[in-house]
Amino acid sequence: MQQTFINALNGLVIKKEKRALLVSATGTGKTYAAAFAMRDLVYPPERVLFLVHREQIAIQALKTFSKVFPKGKKLGLLSGNHKDIDADFVFATMQTVSKEDVLKLFTPETFDVIIIDEAHRAGSKSYSEKIMQYLKPKFWLGMTASPSRTDGFDIFSLFDHNIAHEISLKQALETDLLCPFHYFGVTDLDLGEKEDDPEYRDFNKLTSIVRVEHILSKAKYYGHGQGRLKGLIFCSRNDEAQELARLMRQKNIRCEALSGSDSQEKRLEAIDRLTGDDKDEQGLDYIITVDIFNEGVDIPDVNQIIMLRPTQSPVIFVQQLGRGLRKAENKDFLVVLDFIGNYRNNYMIPIALSSDRTYNKDNMRRIVATGNSIIAGPSTIHFDEIARKRIYDSIDRAKTNDTRLIREAYENLKFKLGRIPTLIDFVENGAIDPIKIFDKFGSYYSFLSKFEKDYELKGSLTDDQVLMLKWVSQKFAKGKRQTELRLIEEAIFKAQSHDVRPFNFARWVNQIAQQYGFRTGVNHILCHTKQLLGEFNGSKEKDLAFIRRNINGDYELDSHFTYWIQNNSVFKENLMETLRFGLRRNQDNFCNLYKDTDFVLYEKYTYEDVQRLLGWNRNMNAQNIGGYFYDKDTKTLPVFINYVKEHDAIAYEDRFISPTELIALSKHPRSKSSPDADHMFKRTAEDRDNRIFLFVRKNKDDNEAKEFYFLGEINAHGEPEEVTMPATQDKAFEIQYRLEVPVRNDIYQYITEG
Repeated sequence: MQQTFINALNGLVIKKEKRALLVSATGTGKTYAAAFAMRDLVYPPERVLFLVHREQIAIQALKTFSKVFPKGKKLGLLSGNHKDIDADFVFATMQTVSKEDVLKLFTPETFDVIIIDEAHRAGSKSYSEKIMQYLKPKFWLGMTASPSRTDGFDIFSLFDHNIAHEISLKQALETDLLCPFHYFGVTDLDLGEKEDDPEYRDFNKLTSIVRVEHILSKAKYYGHGQGRLKGLIFCSRNDEAQELARLMRQKNIRCEALSGSDSQEKRLEAIDRLTGDDKDEQGLDYIITVDIFNEGVDIPDVNQIIMLRPTQSPVIFVQQLGRGLRKAENKDFLVVLDFIGNYRNNYMIPIALSSDRTYNKDNMRRIVATGNSIIAGPSTIHFDEIARKRIYDSIDRAKTNDTRLIREAYENLKFKLGRIPTLIDFVENGAIDPIKIFDKFGSYYSFLSKFEKDYELKGSLTDDQVLMLKWVSQKFAKGKRQTELRLIEEAIFKAQSHDVRPFNFARWVNQIAQQYGFRTGVNHILCHTKQLLGEFNGSKEKDLAFIRRNINGDYELDSHFTYWIQNNSVFKENLMETLRFGLRRNQDNFCNLYKDTDFVLYEKYTYEDVQRLLGWNRNMNAQNIGGYFYDKDTKTLPVFINYVKEHDAIAYEDRFISPTELIALSKHPRSKSSPDADHMFKRTAEDRDNRIFLFVRKNKDDNEAKEFYFLGEINAHGEPEEVTMPATQDKAFEIQYRLEVPVRNDIYQYITEG
């Protein structure tokens, strides 16, 4: 990581860039990287200023640099207690340097390079208005693990959007840069939380002896690996930290509460007592703090972290987790205990653990159910049953298509790039899924027109053009099949070439299919025709189409569409960008097709997606489909199962017996001799080549998650078993299906859990 960063930094220096940013996960060696960079820079600096926000961090940085520069450079501190202003490399606190009398001790050109540690703090007036405006080095280097902020300040612009290198927590774990961790989400006691006030917790309950005993019991049960305990505890309030420390000392736990008001000497002394080998009263088992150890402090020996505060931000969660991820001698792993209460923002926990910023609710649930599958190396994630339910409840209630969340994610990406992002930029930078923008605002154009002051093309489209962009964005840009996207793309090329002659639609589709390698057939061509004619559309889009039938029954490009493509470059470019995004999404997620279908195992599909991809010539609503529907034209029968099981669930429900066996229930009233049974058990000659496909979702009550996992083709075996429904006394029958492909373990565990 350090070598890659140094090479990139030298490349920027050679190109005469003046600023750069290193974005690197906590514990991955940013300070060493900076030291090596100063040693190996193509134009080695004579004088360097290393800026931090706490004296303790300046001292640690000086020690790191002294190992890289054992001689030849004079290293000194500039803080409230030290005034080594003549050193070659000065390690200073921002508070000290920003004082007028200290700043004027230097000429603007004193330093060749200025390094800003924890650069996400550089938006403060002390930095931007005083230090960064006065000092004029040859090069500014910023370093941070979390460049995105929630106050709308653009950190990236301070460093000219030059990202010398970027490595996430996930990448750092994958490349063995960090210590493995075992995370346990455990249930906290009732703290009197209020639904309408996510910050409220009853102080008496927070600091009760019962809670202290609960915390210590879990800490002892889950342990801390080798050696003696060296733990950090993060809580919400300073008075809480002080009272918890007092109560824990009564239980013979050696601990110290620290806050921002404590002196530097007291903090250093506490760290020495924690990390030393003292086994008497001089040593510490825990330091209890609120925010002062979130970042910057290097305590590699920490082998247990306890989180007693709600997760309000994935950034802070990762910062606190990072306090224990540094490697150390005789430290095999870190134990993390997260005490989970009834908090509204619990859904942030799976986001923080996974680094998944798409805000897809089903992804969040899968992380909670099967966290080990998303974490690299020997690290593990486990939630106890009640904690897991609390997070599920929070996910269900979360508004992940909230305008504020979408705008914040958009602005962070814009800051990073230094320009308005394209849709592909969201994908390549792991930002929020643009589908959320489409679902909320209709299209990216509509979003930019509403919220982006720098968007010069707002208001350039007619209402019908905006509606067509919405249609393509919401129906096709999810990329679940490339066919419609390619056909629309080819229709654009056709319109651009002014080729408006009638054409044979089937032949045209077959030519394009041959070029791009997608399936065709009578049913699919019929379905594509209806799609491009707009016959699958809702009432608002019913007049929109890319092609039309003329009075002779031939096909031709729609005249409005043709005119828009030829005369409105804004419409054409927005449509092309949407298609490019859809095709990229198809390539990334939906190209590994199952057998001869247009589906991909374990990807998710709506009712409408399934009908479209099966080639049905109509779009039925979910209520009419019910749990399954047989389409006689395509001879396909999709089975849709909502797999939410309560502890007292009756036997008369769809249920997995194993990853390859499923018991499903027919609609009712139905007898076992009904046509439904004929289709499912393929009892007639006409039904012999029917195809039955399985689609399962976990939670039907979540308004944002309307998609089903595709689990492949299934076949009924044995005989239908007739049952009587207890509530209505209606007749129904059970079907035992065998899956052609066993359900993948993590998906099976997620679906059947609970």
